[in-house]
Amino acid sequence: MRQYFVRGLLLTLALSLTACASRRLEGDRPEENISAEKQDTQKRAGIRMQLAVGYYQQGQQKVALEEIRNALLITPDLVDAYSLRALIFMDMGEKQLAEDNFLHALKLAPGNNEIGNNYGWFLCLNGREKQGLVYLDKAIKDPNYASLDKALNAAGLCSLRMKDPVAAENYFMQGLRSNPGNPSVNANLAKVLYDRREYSQAKFYISRVLKFDVLAADVLWLAIKIEKKLGDEAAVNSLGTQLRRRHPNSKEFSQYQRGVFDE
Repeated sequence: MRQYFVRGLLLTLALSLTACASRRLEGDRPEENISAEKQDTQKRAGIRMQLAVGYYQQGQQKVALEEIRNALLITPDLVDAYSLRALIFMDMGEKQLAEDNFLHALKLAPGNNEIGNNYGWFLCLNGREKQGLVYLDKAIKDPNYASLDKALNAAGLCSLRMKDPVAAENYFMQGLRSNPGNPSVNANLAKVLYDRREYSQAKFYISRVLKFDVLAADVLWLAIKIEKKLGDEAAVNSLGTQLRRRHPNSKEFSQYQRGVFDE
């Protein structure tokens, strides 16, 4: 089963890592209690981390890794540096390096559910779904966790990988209650309903995604297949035109051209 809106997840997760990087270097101590030297160290490490995130956003992974290395030379126990490096290695397919960095980050900050959520998703993607759900559920149960809808979406996708669409739907519905405007959750719930042949309901949720103007190839293709099942050829043709214009070299457009709607 395809997983919708997985692409870009790593980048989304990375964006929250460095906002408080310099503050975290000294735990929760007030700024005025930190020496001028320590403040300078924090600032220099924070700048390196901001650069690392920026390069990662631009797809320059090797340069981002170099900036992380520079940050760690300044502050060897910078939690966010290990966490971001884990995401970059994960994105690069360097599984062992990713896991090593996740585990080191969690060793430095065992109660950090943002890192735990990311590590849980990593485990889910690498055939360790049950173990991954433990970390994701821990983040979900944390009342102070700021990215609840993302954790619920990841847990739903993890459940789909375990062939448990009932659990997946439950996670996605909770995700919508947390953030009705999350396009990933809406698209994934639409896919669950499509697979269950509840096409009208699936159309409701995929239509919400299209209103967000999130027109990735897999999203448009799901919308096309739903409209095909509902017999709306005008909608199929309209969405097909968008798919051709936006993603002419995609696998989804190739399927559309061949009329393979159930593959």
